[in-house]
Amino acid sequence: MTESTAVDVHEMLVSNQTFGPAEIAKICRIVSEDYSQLGVLKDAVNELQQMPERTPAQAVRLGVGQYLIGQFRNAEETLSHADGSALALFYLAKSQFQLGKYEEAIQNYQRAKEAGYNADECQVAIAEVLRYQGKLQEAMDILDNIFGPYEQTAEYNYQRGATVAARDGHLEEVLRLYNRALQYDDRHPGALFGLALENERKGNDDEALKLYERAASCFPAHVGTLINLGIMYEDRNEFNKAQACYKRVLDVFPDHPRARLYMKDAAASGNVYYDEESMRMNERMNQLLSISVNDFELSVRSRNCLQKMGIRTLGDLVRTTEQQLLASKNFGETSLVEIREMLASKGLSLGQLATPQREPEPPLDTSGMSPDQQAILDRPISELNLSVRARKCMVRLGINTIGELIRKTADDLLESKNFGVTSLNEVRSKLEALNLKLRGD
Repeated sequence: MTESTAVDVHEMLVSNQTFGPAEIAKICRIVSEDYSQLGVLKDAVNELQQMPERTPAQAVRLGVGQYLIGQFRNAEETLSHADGSALALFYLAKSQFQLGKYEEAIQNYQRAKEAGYNADECQVAIAEVLRYQGKLQEAMDILDNIFGPYEQTAEYNYQRGATVAARDGHLEEVLRLYNRALQYDDRHPGALFGLALENERKGNDDEALKLYERAASCFPAHVGTLINLGIMYEDRNEFNKAQACYKRVLDVFPDHPRARLYMKDAAASGNVYYDEESMRMNERMNQLLSISVNDFELSVRSRNCLQKMGIRTLGDLVRTTEQQLLASKNFGETSLVEIREMLASKGLSLGQLATPQREPEPPLDTSGMSPDQQAILDRPISELNLSVRARKCMVRLGINTIGELIRKTADDLLESKNFGVTSLNEVRSKLEALNLKLRGD
């Protein structure tokens, strides 16, 4: 990024040149291509804030700048007292939407349309607000009544795809709309996020990662993109990258609770020290455990028994206990001694890496449950609408239904990687809404 480009960001916001949707899009594109330019944008916003007196037009520039850097409350206050133009009203509505003031946002999108802002863009924005309110049919009715050039835009196709996903869940239609959005704008953050989320749900983590990374390169970035990407980086032990994602959220939302918590978790995990000598020893051990048992001179009986048990390597043997071997047909004390000596020659022993058997979970007592509660138990875990982090932990633990979940204790869940107290409280809250609890709660 050249110095002249850096000046452009400042000049477009602060100077008296034309300022409208095209200039705002250009600012976003510049910051997307070079995230360091966010600092230039923040400096320009600060310069406008420090002016002792601002014209109404300068107030619009300041309010839009505040919106772009995530100062939504400040943007709402500034734009409420700006020049009342279509641009001011549109970004006032966008700020209120981010603050969860949905009815006020709808009113100001309507006012922006009446003041001359692109009518279709305002209508699609209203449809988005209605979707967040859960008024899915009303949102779809608006989208169904938009015709002409705006149907061929990324934003329209993304919003339609997101509404179909929320209302019907028709995956093929959703993916078609998201992909069409990217044909019109291959950097549309919403469409990239939507595609990444669907791929993650299907277990296509590599493709999801690529899409999240593309979405994260956009500005302003979707907060969900940065949170989910950070979690994926943590799963890959790339803690520095995870922290960078959470920091970008905190740059805009300093008090964002999940981002703050995840930042602490990633920082703590990233400080784990890996000793190089220990890593080399682990590599040597892995090579040793991969040696085939056929490389050793064993009796026919021992060899046949190991083959029947599916034991092919030394690693398989050290994960097997003496009791498991003796339980196999025709495997006696003579074969056991032979296997012991073979392993001892390599410094290994039977059962050395055997996973301790966990006590079976007690049967679920449904005697005190109402018929409605019992009917819930067979429902898929997806109906709890858990966060990405909690949902991934459910997959790791093999929990597919709500009934399987309430058989678990809090400690069982906390043993899963990246499942912390925040996720535990989330699960408890979701279950409490159904009048259910974890075992032991």
